[in-house]
Amino acid sequence: MKKLAATTLLLAGLAAGANAADPVIYTTNPVPAVEAAQAVIKEKAGLTTGIITGGSGVLLRRIEAEKAAPQGDVFWSSSANTMGAFKDVLEPYSSPELANVPADLRVADDYFQPANLHVVTVMVNTDQLDGAPAPADWKDLADPVWKGRIILPDPANSSTGYTIVWGLSKLLDAETYKALVGNLVVSSSSSAVPKGVAMGEYAVGLTFETNSYSYVDGGQTEIAIVYPSSGTFTTPEYSALVKGAPAGDDARKAIDALLSKEAQTELLKVAFRRPSRTDIKVSDYVKLPELSSIKVFKIDEEEAARSRDAFLAEWAALPKAGSSE
Repeated sequence: MKKLAATTLLLAGLAAGANAADPVIYTTNPVPAVEAAQAVIKEKAGLTTGIITGGSGVLLRRIEAEKAAPQGDVFWSSSANTMGAFKDVLEPYSSPELANVPADLRVADDYFQPANLHVVTVMVNTDQLDGAPAPADWKDLADPVWKGRIILPDPANSSTGYTIVWGLSKLLDAETYKALVGNLVVSSSSSAVPKGVAMGEYAVGLTFETNSYSYVDGGQTEIAIVYPSSGTFTTPEYSALVKGAPAGDDARKAIDALLSKEAQTELLKVAFRRPSRTDIKVSDYVKLPELSSIKVFKIDEEEAARSRDAFLAEWAALPKAGSSE
């Protein structure tokens, strides 16, 4: 009960400052990213935005529960493989800013708008290797030596976690996949994954590049980012217009601002989010490799969305090393 009360206070505090008619954004993003986006929306669209934070699964289920009387206007952000299960409570919107986004990142009818591109990484705390070599590929993490030393966000509540385990199930053979899953500690919090590795609680975390790089940028020299040699996974993260959004056209203006060059540049600088736009060069702003130098294993986002419930049921039945808050 105390935990629930604390969450309610946090949400109320973040939503403060917005009037009833202002767009309300339900967001999975961290505070620095949210503040940067709010500033650009204010500058470009003249709008003050209310903010409600949470995990992607939690927020999307909340939008679903509120569909008879929507309380939010914009969802920002998650992957298509998670959002696809909630299309009935979202509304297509073809923002003019999508002209600057590659066609292969867009979804049919523009139900969602590509806001940035995530790359899955293996985050390693080299101080916690106990003399072992750092893993170079996914199959290395199937070795029993890693049991209980790898943390992953819960795929049932995190689009990060879902993207990772879905991709692994397609890239690896069944035996290796099950062995790797058996070594994992599953966290109920996406943010606990990079934090746990950075604090030395775990040797390895499976997380998006934006999360792992923030600790490298912060000066933690013991943190290494591994792009697995057999290929890693990329997934666009999307914004979406809530069906029946109370703010109407102002909700659409907020999405336009989120997709703008100014917003995506700021999000790259403060939150290390790779842009979805083609007119921003990543290496001009941060010390990350260009996407062209990373080996990528393509995953089918639409198949992942269609198969979500069945896949998560299979995932839940697999033995794991443990769970964490």
